[in-house]
Amino acid sequence: MTAPGSQMITVSDTALGQLKGLIEGQQTEHALGLRVFVQSGGCSGFSYGMGLDENPPREDDVVINVDSGLKVYVDAVSAEHLEGAEIDYVDQLMGGGFTIHNPNAVSTCSCGHSFQTADGAGEARSCSH
Repeated sequence: MTAPGSQMITVSDTALGQLKGLIEGQQTEHALGLRVFVQSGGCSGFSYGMGLDENPPREDDVVINVDSGLKVYVDAVSAEHLEGAEIDYVDQLMGGGFTIHNPNAVSTCSCGHSFQTADGAGEARSCSH
């Protein structure tokens, strides 16, 4: 299903530029989308994941149409935890990368890769970062 009206997830201009660069370098038969998901684990209960996906969206995916034809795919379970989130790209002295600013996260680990929601769902595990 396509996300109506206000977008469930937004992509910053910086992240969009980085994603365009990554996609342009790929040789695929199908258009690439960005799959964003939440999985149980990490030191705070949930961790984020994302990657380029050349498969068509799944039946229960929320599809967000971003500028320049980029589509973001989010499965229904992850969508519950990512409402209002922003994908950003940060460039820091010790390296950079994609990050997710999530208004639903009430606490995060110092590694920045895991978070906990207000309902306390997710199972915390030791941090591998």
